[in-house]
Amino acid sequence: MARRKEETSSGGGNWINTFADLMNLLLCFFVLLFAMSTVDEDKFEELVASLSASFGILEGGSTSVIEGTLISAGVDNLNELDQYYESIGLNKEGTEDTFSNELNEYDGAELMEIIKDKGAEASEQMADEIEQQAEEMNISEQIEVEFTSQYVMIVLNGALLFDPAKTEIRKESVPLVDKVGDILKNYSSSMIEITGYTDNIPLIGDPKYDDNWDLSTARAKTVMMYLVNKKGMSLEKLKSAGRGENDPIATNDTAEGRAQNRRVEVKIYNEYSME
Repeated sequence: MARRKEETSSGGGNWINTFADLMNLLLCFFVLLFAMSTVDEDKFEELVASLSASFGILEGGSTSVIEGTLISAGVDNLNELDQYYESIGLNKEGTEDTFSNELNEYDGAELMEIIKDKGAEASEQMADEIEQQAEEMNISEQIEVEFTSQYVMIVLNGALLFDPAKTEIRKESVPLVDKVGDILKNYSSSMIEITGYTDNIPLIGDPKYDDNWDLSTARAKTVMMYLVNKKGMSLEKLKSAGRGENDPIATNDTAEGRAQNRRVEVKIYNEYSME
């Protein structure tokens, strides 16, 4: 069963209420400016519904009203409001469908908690689907599946994928990567992030890579380009990075621990994610 990954709380305080009040005042100011321009009446009504229903909190965490368009992390204009509302559980008028009670009963911090809970539900469902697919493909023992309120993470053992100081996928591991790619194709509309890690053994005299950071970055890119070249996935929804020996999940004092730290993590972000 997929494990829920512990999330570090970002904390909170009384400043949140003051900040929320300030944001509401700024939104009112921009609405007044917007109202003084010549706008399409129907679209203006949609904008007002958007502000009153969601307090201006959109997927990217901010909003901007410019010449009659609403811009926020992929919401390019008012014609796309319906799609955004659906993603956070609202109908096209901007009122509640699946959230309990009306959203305007909550302050900003409470609304973020609601979105976090919805994200956790979405991630857990996705993790269960991925585990079921992995079992059907007979690879459930070769991967680990974890989830948070923002993403589902598939962990691949880097010691199995790559030879020491190499970035080419081992011939024996290609079938595993291929099957993981088949799973990821089912979520190709989501942002997918691939991160490589190494142990703390330094690279000495390697002609191609300066250090473990370079090595881990190259390995993550190798997996990403496999998805592009072999599975037809789009680079627009993929990104890769390396973390070297940072963020170990086990001790580097033993061979077993170092083997666990040599890994590749694949994160699939859900629709409620702030990523």
